[in-house]
This record gives sequence, C-alpha cells and structure tokens, in this order.
Amino acid sequence: MLKVISDLYFESERALFDLEHARLKNCSFDKGESPLKHAKNIVLTGTSFAYKYPLWYAKDIEAEHICLLENARSGLWYIENLSLKNSFIAAPKSFRKASKIKLFNVDMPNALESFWDCKDVNLQKVSVRGDYFAFHSENLRLEDFNIQGNYCFDSCKNVFVKNAKILSKDAFWNCENVELEDSFISGEYLGWNSKNITFKNCTIESLQGLCYIKNLKLENCKLINTSLAFEYSSVKANINSNIKSIINPLEAEISAFDIDEIILDQSKVDTSKTHITLLHKEQIGKEHAI
Repeated sequence: MLKVISDLYFESERALFDLEHARLKNCSFDKGESPLKHAKNIVLTGTSFAYKYPLWYAKDIEAEHICLLENARSGLWYIENLSLKNSFIAAPKSFRKASKIKLFNVDMPNALESFWDCKDVNLQKVSVRGDYFAFHSENLRLEDFNIQGNYCFDSCKNVFVKNAKILSKDAFWNCENVELEDSFISGEYLGWNSKNITFKNCTIESLQGLCYIKNLKLENCKLINTSLAFEYSSVKANINSNIKSIINPLEAEISAFDIDEIILDQSKVDTSKTHITLLHKEQIGKEHAI
C-alpha cells in the first residue's frame, strides 16, 4: 500500500530523498535540489517542481498533471520506467541516460538538449520546441509528435515516427534504422550520413536533403521545394510530385512526376547505376498516342 503525502510545500535540498512506495498529491517543491533523488515506486499527481534535478536515479514512477518549471532543469536523468501523462515540462535538458520512458500528451516548450542517450522511449501526443532533441538515443517510437528545433535525432538508432510534423535543420544525421510514416518534414540537409532510412506517405521540403545515405527508401512521398537531393546516396524513391533537382546519387531508382534539373557527373559517380522515370512525360506520351 502506498503512503499518501498531499498538499505539502517543500524547499529543502533532498526533501524526500530515497522515498519509496508513496503517492504524492498536489505538492509543491520549491528551491532545494534533488527533492526526489533515488525515489522508487512513486505516484505523482498535481505536483510541481521549481528547481534543479528533481527526479535523478528514480525508478518506477507514474506521474500525471505535473509541471517542471524552467529552473527545474536537468530534471529527469538516469531515470528508469517512467509513465508521464497530461503534463508540462518547461525546463531544458530533461531526460539523460533514461530508459523505459512513456510520455502521453506532454508539452515541452523549452526542450533544449533533452532526451540524450536514452533507450526505449515512447512519445505520443508530445509537442517539443528546442534544438538538439534526442541525441544518441535508441528504440524510439513517436506518434502524433510535433517538433520545432534544429539538429534533432542525431546519432539515433531504431526510430519509428508516425503522424509527425518536424521543422528542423540537420534532422536525423548519423542515424540507423529509421522509419517515418504520414509525416511532414521541413528543413535543410535532412538525413545526412545515415543508413536504412524509409519514408512512407511523407511530405518533405529540404535543401540538399537526403544526401550521403545508404539504403534510402521513399514510398508514395512528395518532395516540395526540394533541390540538390540524393547526393552520394543509394536510393529507391517513388515521388508523387515534382522535384526541383537531384545531384549525383551513387545508385538510384527514382520515379517522379517531373524533375526540373538532373545533375549526373560521370567523373564523380557511375551514372549507369541511376535510373529515372518521369511520370509526367510518360503521361504526355499516352495522351499523344490517343
């Protein structure tokens, strides 16, 4: 049975250090670092944290309707098995070396450098604003996810994203095993130096995007306002739009409605390994035949 702690105000350092088997309701943690450090088997509801490091080394935490204020920075490091719902995290650098993390309906408007070196993360209905989100993390699943911030998902592995809006320069660099479905991605230099990346039913807008990728696949996608794509990538792409330009893929099978400019330099790549089908020209041929 959980011990109940309710309607209390705390301001000392390590106020409830090493707390176990407890339910905290409508509590407020003000100044005082590490109030719930090493907490285990805790349920939090209606509780706020105003200062640094509130939940380091915590384990088996359920939380709902909680708030981490801006100065509660670096708040959730080394945490294992957290379920967080209907909450607000206004602090930067949340989540480092954390594992088994589930967030549902969480707003993170100041998420600079959050989710670094994390494993087994599930984010659903999460909104993020901030640069360098999710660096060097693995086993990520994101649905109904929005982010505005550059350099997100650098060096990540095993990532699945569905129904997302991603506004980010240099997103998904140095990644491995990434799949995005039904999503909108906008930003320069998308996906460089990665391998095994698949986009399904996505709309992409990127200057010099999708370059230096091994085993890139695009299925039923649109590339709007996208130029100088696919440089030194191996790619299979079915594009239901025009492409402004492509440049020197290593090997490619590309179908698109039309491509304004195709740059293939025989001194840099084996152009015989690139095969392009322009659906617009095929359709014109059919109309002329009729």
